[in-house]
Amino acid sequence: MNEISIDSADWQLLRLLQQDASRSNQALAEAAGMSPATCLRRVKRLVESGIVSRQVALLDSDRLAPLLGHGLSVIAEVSLDRQDSERLDAFELRAGAEDAVQQCYRVSPGPDFVLVLRCRDMPDYLALGRRLFHADANVRNVKAFFSVKRSKFETALPLQP
Repeated sequence: MNEISIDSADWQLLRLLQQDASRSNQALAEAAGMSPATCLRRVKRLVESGIVSRQVALLDSDRLAPLLGHGLSVIAEVSLDRQDSERLDAFELRAGAEDAVQQCYRVSPGPDFVLVLRCRDMPDYLALGRRLFHADANVRNVKAFFSVKRSKFETALPLQP
């Protein structure tokens, strides 16, 4: 990642991009109060530096539920028997390879990992558990929490320089 300095105009662009990255350069420039050429140059610099890592579409799981089923949201705490770098890295790599693992955090103290999972249903979760947890002799304990309601979901980082 390249080192980059950020000024107030860049912070404004980052806020606007987090709200809606699909707007045109013209609309983004207008919202940020700058020329389209300046806006394009600044956004390109933010992307090239790695500060903007990707632009994605966020899907509404409630609207997709009639098509896919409601699914099962799970937060799992995973503790390993041995926590040497090789074993921690190996579990992290295996977890990251699973599509159902939406987020993977190595944490301390407490469990070694916290995973955010999205499965089709309980049989799908059980199959994931067999692959990810039961097949690994180093997994000592898994504590799973099943979401009954999501009260808040945000992707935007708070930007307060």
